[in-house]
Amino acid sequence: MPKVILLLVGSNIFMTIAWYGHLKLRWLEGRPLIVAILVAWGVAFFEYCLQVPANRLGYMGAHMSGYELKLVQEVITLLVFIVFAWLVLKERLTWNYAVSFALVVLAVYFATAFRPSR
Repeated sequence: MPKVILLLVGSNIFMTIAWYGHLKLRWLEGRPLIVAILVAWGVAFFEYCLQVPANRLGYMGAHMSGYELKLVQEVITLLVFIVFAWLVLKERLTWNYAVSFALVVLAVYFATAFRPSR
């Protein structure tokens, strides 16, 4: 399971950069949207190189369900985004976003703590 988590963290770092990094890249300012899209696709390639093995390893090796993989991935996505928004976008986490994110973490707890027998 630790390998799955590490792969998911890495993939989410790449995906966050692909989705939101272009908002702060000065060299993309004034360029056509298609340039930002192509740059994002290039970065997202590396996300897939980590996400696909993470899902296969989690599903086939760690016996996680698809639901569990998705919920864990969402929490990792939120944590990575919180750091990215703070460091790169210079946005602070307000109480309403923190509560919203906490509810997603709670969803992961309920999804994994009460596993149905297989």
